Amino acid sequence: MEILGVLLVLALLFGLGVAVLVVVGLVKAARAVGEKMERQEAKARRAVENVTLKAKTYTQTGPQGQISAVRLRLRTALDGTRQVLQGGVAQDGQLGESLALLARLDAHAAELDSELRMLEREPDAGRVAAKLPELRERAERITHSAEAMRWAAQDRMHRFAEEELSRLSRECEDEAGALRHWDVASGGAGGSGASGAAGASGVSGVSGVSGASRAAGASGAAREAGGAGGARPGLTDGRGGRPSAEELLGLADPVAKLAQRLRKPSTGPSAG
Repeated sequence: MEILGVLLVLALLFGLGVAVLVVVGLVKAARAVGEKMERQEAKARRAVENVTLKAKTYTQTGPQGQISAVRLRLRTALDGTRQVLQGGVAQDGQLGESLALLARLDAHAAELDSELRMLEREPDAGRVAAKLPELRERAERITHSAEAMRWAAQDRMHRFAEEELSRLSRECEDEAGALRHWDVASGGAGGSGASGAAGASGVSGVSGVSGASRAAGASGAAREAGGAGGARPGLTDGRGGRPSAEELLGLADPVAKLAQRLRKPSTGPSAG
């Protein structure tokens, strides 16, 4: 019995927890649906107001038409800037700061729009003429600020798109070159063949020069050998049919006689 009681309590607690979770989920879903409906309603109401202001701009004349034109221009500038920033904040987180500034600017624009709406209902034409220039000047400042942020965001996104496209183009060209690997291989083979031919011609040229050098050396050695083995016959060496120096001076016979006398042996002691 105690076990059954414990199991029953646990089942009740589990069911209660599930019921609480279901209720919380329903509340959150209902709140999300309500917020979405409010946003849609606000968008629809703003679209209707914009159409009405545009119609008043073309149909009404005088200060009333001018006020409608100022309000329409103010709304158009803010809406356009909001669309650009919200569309690019997912790719560029820095646009979140611009959205925060736009929200503050939108608060000033809402306050100005309420003042313009009250001025639009003002029956006193003198007061309308006195207040309209000041309100128009404020609207121009807000409009200029919103447009400046919108144009800067557009230029920023365009610059990022150009850089991304340039980088992607380079990557595609590199991939195309990698896919045409046979062109690189054939170019490398041609270069190696040319270098081989150049090397062969260089080797043949070197061998030719070496052969010529060896031939020149051999001829020089032969000339030197000829000069050492057989000297050129001189003018007074008495060879080759040329007369010697003694014959030219007429001293050949006295010299021969003197040599013969010196070779005779002596026969005895000298007389002195």
